[in-house]
Amino acid sequence: MRRTALSCFSLLLIFLFNSCQSESDPPTEKAAAAQVQPPIVLSLLGEELRPWKESEAAFQRKDSLLKIARANFDRDPTDLENIIWYGRRTAYLFQYQKAIEVFTEGMSHHPESPELYRHRGHRYLSTRQFDPAIADFEKAAELMEGRSVEIEPDGIPNKLNKPLSSLQFNVWYHLALGHYLKGNFAEAEKAYVECLKVSTNPDLLVATADWLYMTYRRLGKEEEAAELLLAIPENLDIIENASYYKRLKMYKGLIEPDSLLDLTNAVESAQLDIVTQGYGVGNWFYYNGQEAKGKDVFQKVVEQQYWPAFGYIAAEAELARDQTGDE
Repeated sequence: MRRTALSCFSLLLIFLFNSCQSESDPPTEKAAAAQVQPPIVLSLLGEELRPWKESEAAFQRKDSLLKIARANFDRDPTDLENIIWYGRRTAYLFQYQKAIEVFTEGMSHHPESPELYRHRGHRYLSTRQFDPAIADFEKAAELMEGRSVEIEPDGIPNKLNKPLSSLQFNVWYHLALGHYLKGNFAEAEKAYVECLKVSTNPDLLVATADWLYMTYRRLGKEEEAAELLLAIPENLDIIENASYYKRLKMYKGLIEPDSLLDLTNAVESAQLDIVTQGYGVGNWFYYNGQEAKGKDVFQKVVEQQYWPAFGYIAAEAELARDQTGDE
């Protein structure tokens, strides 16, 4: 398995030195003290997670795009692209259960569409439903087998307006994440190795490598983890996934962990980066013999507002396992 992962990196190194890459969706403004919306997600810790109040400009942009997607859907609710975009735009406004229903209904018209399983699985992850998410991604992997790599259009474009990820990447990446969040690290490793094969630019590579490194460490595969880091250059041009790249540099000893932990004074535009970096730092402490410090960082992460982020969900899962005594 180690040889397979490293061979994937070797094949990508030539590409990496000539490629450039991505940066994450900007988060929105601080939640209002009183939230009028009903709770839409119950956390793994039993807490109600509510939408936070967005800036008027951010909300209006998402709402106007949703109206367009809904109009297209109403004109032809059987068209695959109309279904996908209506579901995606619905989810961007925190209406995750509605999005799941849209994708589910779409499957009655397109039962062989891996895209619908991929997007529904993503929203199962958002709503902390890991088993249905894993089942959807496994089905998507089965349905997409043999298809050429297909770039997915971005719902919220990056700063270069350049889509970076593919259907294949997103299926393997999210399948691996589902297993990781459940603590099934051996299964996560298998999926991340598959994800490496379609991590065809620096942004995708650092995202996959970061989670695979953490997976190796949780499995006690110190040698594999170290060799993985050796395959990551230190001068990549990253567009979206700067937080993952910083975490990898931290693992390499190039960045001090505490430099990534400014959780208290984080500006709203950095919320997603803070949550992402915070989980990585907490995890690093955890498997380097400082479990109490790691748990403290996890707790700080879940005190942030950006609860749909995977780093937040992962920190939540760590704390929930600690409460129940599961390993």
